[in-house]
Amino acid sequence: MDSFFSLLNRISDSGTATPHNNPHATPTLPDMANIFRLLQDQMQTLASTAPTAENRSFLMDLVDALDQDILDPPDQLRGVSQEFLDSLDRVSRKKLRKDDDCAICKIPYLEDPYCLVVELPCKGAHQFDLECVGPWLRSKGTCPMCREEVGRQKPAVVQDDDEGDDMDMIYA
Repeated sequence: MDSFFSLLNRISDSGTATPHNNPHATPTLPDMANIFRLLQDQMQTLASTAPTAENRSFLMDLVDALDQDILDPPDQLRGVSQEFLDSLDRVSRKKLRKDDDCAICKIPYLEDPYCLVVELPCKGAHQFDLECVGPWLRSKGTCPMCREEVGRQKPAVVQDDDEGDDMDMIYA
């Protein structure tokens, strides 16, 4: 996935992107298509060795979802920033059961002594190995399972404080 992240950093408009000498430079459509093709290749490789038919079907659904972006690449990535990935809620090893596994790679989380499991802020609160879900999120910005957008920040709820209204009248 090194070439995926190299290309992603080159065309990404996030703060970690490589700065361009030309401020008007934009990613080319072939570069955009290549991001999705590299991710699709990874998913196809995982599907070819999938341990179950259900996992193979899930991975092939992801492959199919990437086809549209390869055939008609977007002008810019809709994925999340690295900062967003870094801020995802981590799932403690204590909360993981022995049979919990990543929906993408199907490797049980607890087989890895240093597993990094994240919970996505989607309605299903789906959990994944960060190494598996990171490339999908960086390029697509949706949960791989329910396809809900996960990178949008929720609007802050402003509490109406009646006490502050009295102070405003002093300066009126």
